[in-house]
Amino acid sequence: MNRHETARQRLNSGQAWDDFCDTLKRAGRHIEAFDGPLSDLDRAEWYRFMTRLARSSMERLIENAEPTRPRLRDMVWRQSINVQTVDQDHLMCQFDAARDYRITGTRGTIPYFVMAVLTCPAPPTPGAEDWAPQGLDGLARFDPGNLKTTGFLASQQIPVGRDGTFEVIASQHNPGPGKTWLKLSPETNCILIRLTWRDRTQDVAPAMTIERMDHAAPEPITPALIADGLAWTGQAVLGYAELVRNWWQGSQGNFAARLNRLDYSRAQYLSNGGVPDRHVAFGGWEKRLDEALVLEFTPPPCEYWNFQVCNMWQENLDTFEDGNGWINNTRHRAEPDGRVRVVIAEHDPGTGGNWINSYGHERGIWGLRLVQTTRTVPVRLWRAPLAGVGTLDPAQAVLTGQFVD
Repeated sequence: MNRHETARQRLNSGQAWDDFCDTLKRAGRHIEAFDGPLSDLDRAEWYRFMTRLARSSMERLIENAEPTRPRLRDMVWRQSINVQTVDQDHLMCQFDAARDYRITGTRGTIPYFVMAVLTCPAPPTPGAEDWAPQGLDGLARFDPGNLKTTGFLASQQIPVGRDGTFEVIASQHNPGPGKTWLKLSPETNCILIRLTWRDRTQDVAPAMTIERMDHAAPEPITPALIADGLAWTGQAVLGYAELVRNWWQGSQGNFAARLNRLDYSRAQYLSNGGVPDRHVAFGGWEKRLDEALVLEFTPPPCEYWNFQVCNMWQENLDTFEDGNGWINNTRHRAEPDGRVRVVIAEHDPGTGGNWINSYGHERGIWGLRLVQTTRTVPVRLWRAPLAGVGTLDPAQAVLTGQFVD
């Protein structure tokens, strides 16, 4: 029996659904693999994180995975995997790299966007087997959270017509002179388009559509397709559950062992869909609720920069909806000499700079992102009682912002 027929039978018998549910159970219980303290808030956000992962993975890997109906769809509301920038929207589309695709659209007025094609470990018909019994070992063969960039185009590389429109051909084969080519590899299974906003109240977003160039007619879904989609979704939730653990205390970051630092790492950033046109420093942070963390840095010339604070699960703090939790190159307060000062605390100490509300969190992930620049910047960092933020000793600052690879 071929794998396609096996997938069909597994869906019709209910086995594919049972395996999907069992994989979600394994993912949720993965919180038990974390060493160290976890507050009630950390635990509550973990289980909410699981629901968000399930929701976004169903949207991308089941609802938006019909092979004859490719679509560029935004990430679901409030999902922020891997310290996702508040000022960016992520359009994603699953597709088959054996096909050729045309992306057309209008440029809009946002300052920057980038198209990246990605690959991840995946068998050809994942719905043909059970994944829950394999646990984390199965991620070596099938991990939708382990995204690697194999090619990209920045908006500056895409010619725009006088009418503001553009066209990009995504294919393994060069479309020829006069065409803008986004090269696919045989393993490519996803495209990710990052839209970077300057001011959401004024900027106009690009409008983009994707289509198969063979103009294949839409087809009804099949049991095998849904079996595959359930497997993709379950493994995505498990993969991201392991990814956040690995960043916090594993080989991909081990931030828990070196808290209150910001380290630049190309390998770290490129490990999950990053593009090599930027420098990003990640790290873990920790403080008591009666303490503050203070950072100072001078941004270099670049297309865009931001600093953001997240929880342990790499999600933007809930305060982002209120305009808090991050600053960027257009929304921050600078000192007269150009320095940017950030104060992370439970309330504003009234000492100037840029206050970010830690919102009941005692630990988490943070990131400093510098887009389209060759320069990085050092960061001075203090951990101090909240009442003493106004009298910090420069000699007591920790210097961070180094490259670790």
